[in-house]
Amino acid sequence: MRRQSILLCFLALTGGFVGSAIAQDHAKSEKARDTTASASRAQSATSTVSQAAQPSGPSGATDERIARLEGERRFRTNCGRCHQPPHKFPPRVMATAIRHMRVRATITDEDMRLILRYMTQ
Repeated sequence: MRRQSILLCFLALTGGFVGSAIAQDHAKSEKARDTTASASRAQSATSTVSQAAQPSGPSGATDERIARLEGERRFRTNCGRCHQPPHKFPPRVMATAIRHMRVRATITDEDMRLILRYMTQ
């Protein structure tokens, strides 16, 4: 009888923890969806301004700089809530870490590409 009551309490606690984790995950995904929508609006405004500010000469270095800055901004938006920027890692290691976190942080393909560029250069 005592074992059954302990088991029942354990199952109730586990169920409570799982329910809490699901609720937190749902809240994070809602917040991420709202953040992504506002970030895309800000990105379109930023890209319009940055395109107007670019010189008409060779734009390879300028495009690379803009992509790196955009990657840094997206890192701060998506990853910076929980992480400090890590030390530089080889691209293969960083790509694995970003793919793993993509599921947890609901990072888009574009975000993943830009963050990877920022983290490896």
